[in-house]
Amino acid sequence: MKKTASLALILCCVGLPLWAASYYPQRLDDPKAVYLTPESFPVHADGKADDSDAIQAAIDRAAAHGEGILFIPSGRYRITHTIYVWPSVRVIGYGASRPVFVLADNTPGYQQLGYMFLFAGGHMRPAPRIDFQTGRPAQPIEGTVPPNANVPDANPGTFYSAMSNVDFEIGQGNPGAVAIRFHVAQHCYLAHMDFFIGSGLAALKDIGNEAEDLHFHGGQYGIVTVRPSPGWQFTLLDSSFEGQSKAAIAEHEAGLTLINDSFRNVPQAISIDPGYSEELWVARSRFEQISGPAIEFGNENNPRTQINLEDIACRGVKLFAQLRESGRTFAAPGESYVVKSFSHGLTLKSAADWGRIETTFDAHAVSQLPAPPPNAIRALPPASEWVNLLSLGVKGDGVTDDTAAIQKAIDEHPVLYVPMGRYLVTGTIHLGPDTVLIGLHPSMTQFDLRDESPGFAGVGAPVPLLETPQGGHNIVTGIGLFTGGINDRAVGALWMAGADSLMDDVRFLGGHGTNAADGTRMNPYNSNHSADPNPRYRWDAQYPSLWIANGGGTFADIWTPSTFAQAGLLISNTSTPGFVYELSCEHHVRNEIRLDGVENWELDALQTEEERGESGSALPLEIARSHNITVANYHGYRVISMYEPFPYAVRVSESKGIRFRNLHVDSNSKVSFDNSVFDATGHAEVRAREFASLDVPGTPTATSSAEPAQLAPAAAVKRLADGFYSISGAAVDPSGTLYFVDTHWQRIYKWNAANNEAVLVSSNALEPENLAFDKSGNLLVISRSGKGQAYSFAPGVPESQINLIEPQPAIARSSADIYLPTSVFDMHDFSSARPEQYVSPDGSAYIAAGEDFVAGRMEWGTKMADLLRSFGLAAAKSGDTFYVTAENALQTFKGTVGPSGSIDNLMLFTEAGGESVAAGPDGRVYIAAGQVLVYSGDAKLLGKIDVPERPIDLVFGGADRRTLYILSHHSLYAVNTSAAPQ
Repeated sequence: MKKTASLALILCCVGLPLWAASYYPQRLDDPKAVYLTPESFPVHADGKADDSDAIQAAIDRAAAHGEGILFIPSGRYRITHTIYVWPSVRVIGYGASRPVFVLADNTPGYQQLGYMFLFAGGHMRPAPRIDFQTGRPAQPIEGTVPPNANVPDANPGTFYSAMSNVDFEIGQGNPGAVAIRFHVAQHCYLAHMDFFIGSGLAALKDIGNEAEDLHFHGGQYGIVTVRPSPGWQFTLLDSSFEGQSKAAIAEHEAGLTLINDSFRNVPQAISIDPGYSEELWVARSRFEQISGPAIEFGNENNPRTQINLEDIACRGVKLFAQLRESGRTFAAPGESYVVKSFSHGLTLKSAADWGRIETTFDAHAVSQLPAPPPNAIRALPPASEWVNLLSLGVKGDGVTDDTAAIQKAIDEHPVLYVPMGRYLVTGTIHLGPDTVLIGLHPSMTQFDLRDESPGFAGVGAPVPLLETPQGGHNIVTGIGLFTGGINDRAVGALWMAGADSLMDDVRFLGGHGTNAADGTRMNPYNSNHSADPNPRYRWDAQYPSLWIANGGGTFADIWTPSTFAQAGLLISNTSTPGFVYELSCEHHVRNEIRLDGVENWELDALQTEEERGESGSALPLEIARSHNITVANYHGYRVISMYEPFPYAVRVSESKGIRFRNLHVDSNSKVSFDNSVFDATGHAEVRAREFASLDVPGTPTATSSAEPAQLAPAAAVKRLADGFYSISGAAVDPSGTLYFVDTHWQRIYKWNAANNEAVLVSSNALEPENLAFDKSGNLLVISRSGKGQAYSFAPGVPESQINLIEPQPAIARSSADIYLPTSVFDMHDFSSARPEQYVSPDGSAYIAAGEDFVAGRMEWGTKMADLLRSFGLAAAKSGDTFYVTAENALQTFKGTVGPSGSIDNLMLFTEAGGESVAAGPDGRVYIAAGQVLVYSGDAKLLGKIDVPERPIDLVFGGADRRTLYILSHHSLYAVNTSAAPQ
């Protein structure tokens, strides 16, 4: 298990490490676990003989059921090649001293990048293995020793893997050595580990999810990482770095959340790689004797860069922060000082404020640093106090009703160790004031409520599966709670314990990532994702999974995705302080997380995700009647296959003192949140999906960094039509008449300006997505159906007269209009080279296509070719300047159209981006990025056009092409632009 004890920093004596105390000093008996002992495996544990194969064999055996635990006793285990930890396997050391994994001096294969342990995304596959994302033959993961292409890397579907209470020692002559590659997803962790990196590159590379009580000594880096595999944050608690030669942490896009961590005797604490952004949140931490800037970052003018640090104690840190591009620095106010706050990024004074990029530094010198804060994670009771639940007559066989036996054990023993098993219960488990429940694998150690349990079924007040007493000092860790699918009154856990209580590594089962008793993954959907496979299991039919009612405490590494619950987390009617660290709350029908009548809470690294089947109308985070709440490093995501628009990610009402620090909401679908935050009391919405700082209610502002753009005299945005599901794909015919698509209903409309109405042109079930026109007025349609489908028809002719357009090899067509996508999710999705062309019937226009569209490339079961992901296409000629905007990167680029439709010489135009961009006849560039931003041709911001709804597609039309049509998901708008070109 991964609870953090109060450990002193490790010292070194005559070049040898003095090891930290073992967190599990006694053997933990579990009949379902595997033990690495000489009786079972040919292991030596002397630090000299090679134990690699024995360790791998033990991990293989632990994974035989699909998931499990490998216990490793004290000893020194020499490693000579990469060892693979299979998904859902936890490697846990025990004994009077921690086991140590040793890489001897000059071990072959570790002079370049080489991993001692790699957490895998699946078991060894027969060659040649096919990469699950690309569909192509897999290449060896760089750093596997020896190279191995048949092991998939950990990925967004890697759950429950962990390592705890083991140490690492890297000998000399291994400059490429890395102790662990940990590229994992939810409910994975590292804990209670010391890394003596020596000559090595780093202790950890490409990490994920959460870690506690890690201590990094020496090496070039402590951690080198990029974005975690699912894109969620990484949280590190109660850890320390000392003596790295280059930087303690080198990273980008990791969503770092660092709480109660210390950095000492390093050139830099955190170095964010050049050219990248980051959401960095550091709180209650310590920097000492740092020779260079403690924090260094760039991309300083992009809203994706969100840097916030609070309550940082510094000594011997002359330069606290440095910005790469501008060279701007923030120097120490004294030898010893405290940073109350350092903030950089898009700063909003209120929800009504457009915001601007700002940097603030609030620090003051002190004569003496404050004492370090207590650990974020409370320590477990001594192992000598633990009582094994199975020794008390409890079965855990998934058949026997263990309710009475478990309750008796709780009543008689304050600290219970719960081995792996499925503990069937039919009534509430009541914890005592000091009850501690300790499990080590929440997918394998479950309290399961039998379906249709009396007292839990039917209409009535909530009934908890697990209940803590008011003000209790409880700890619950490493356990899964499953309320079944037919228990309408069920609450997974009703938590009323006090401020010193702890819930850690707890899984609320149901939904994604839930395993059956045989270890196979349960499917949460029927064949069309409209319900559970069991027709009697009703979504949104139970009370919240975790309900904190008039209680508090610390909640870390929680995963709560049950579709049966009305919310994953509800905190209500409490002023007891609370902390949430790295909570993943997903796939609920109405709400992911609700706070109602809450004070004095900090929620760090919340992650929410909405699935298309159940969560199209889910509000991820609702805060009502609350005060003194901090939400930091929040990530909100809607899955790639989502098709239903939703207005906002966060709703705040009747509340004050609500602090948002680092907020990131996105979707690689075409229906991300229209707004990030809605202040219901102030009737204001935040269009920015990325920002560093916002307080609600905040301070009203009289000015904005983007003033209204100067358009035609008396020009005003006018709503032309509304009531659509989600429109985009706009194009104008040779006369300037607008056409557009309501994709969900497969309808193509045109705007009849004379009659002021949207006229249905086609409703054929051909999955239209984007439109273009040739000079003869033929409508060209990009379809989502099949592989690389495009067709054409002449508006006004019978709908049966449809012509399929086959792709042709790209050639120069000097007089033809070239249609290209104006937007992408990220620029890596944009095909600069376009080897295929879909040519119109009269040959006067073509749509330039990349191989991704022609081949029907899939990503997570959804087509993401830029011709489909774009909100619209725009016409250009060879040699024209063409603009494309990146929604996720918040950047807009320009390039030159090649003679056969390629885009050459792409370069950054501005650090603003969104869903669409249109070059106007006035020489200006119009970008749909929350509002319509208007730029001069030399990238100077001229102002913005305010639209009542978030604009997602822009196109110029009308007879003179000076009417800017603006499409939101549900409405069509228009505004006249200036009368003459610049």
